[in-house]
Amino acid sequence: MPHESITPNLLLQAYAAGVFPMADSRDDDELFWVDPEDRGIIPLDTFHIPKSLAKRVRQEPYEVTADRAFRDVVKACARPARGRDTTWISERIEELYTDLYERGFAHSVECWRGGELVGGLYGVSLGGAFFGESMFHTATDASKVALVHLVARLKAGRFILLDTQFVTEHLAQFGAEEISREHYHERLKLALSVHSANFHELGDWTSGPTALQLITHTS
Repeated sequence: MPHESITPNLLLQAYAAGVFPMADSRDDDELFWVDPEDRGIIPLDTFHIPKSLAKRVRQEPYEVTADRAFRDVVKACARPARGRDTTWISERIEELYTDLYERGFAHSVECWRGGELVGGLYGVSLGGAFFGESMFHTATDASKVALVHLVARLKAGRFILLDTQFVTEHLAQFGAEEISREHYHERLKLALSVHSANFHELGDWTSGPTALQLITHTS
């Protein structure tokens, strides 16, 4: 689909209908819609934190914030990484999601070390659903720490659906699972009916011990 025809409002309608856009490369002007037959989700109530990661989160090697550097996170996610020379995050996608961020529909979680952005993730929120888009790290476990903080934030903010689009080996360790398209749409409909969800229930910062407590005590 020509990028000019996809607007931020159309993008929100697409998420509400269970589809999302991708591009073939960073400089690709064309976007296409994806509606997987099997959809990846992480059930918030059974989110699993490996012991070694829980220890790292508790030790707080990074300062973890929310929505302080959205565009920088998207740009970092779009860079080539080990095992991936190209990216589906085109410049047009970056512009669209930055627009959603400015409207309050997209959010980021950032990990900082010495003032340097070393990890993070971003996604879209609608009702009680959060649609995870991408994550990155340049320091050990930084993206994993960001994910733990995201789940804590979602649970504190009364979200009920964390959509990961697909299940990877990386996400499986946290309890990610595949559900059918039909089941996903049922869960999405329920999540969209939640009007009390608030991504910033915890403000723009929370500690590692607090994040772990929120996850374990509300499961």
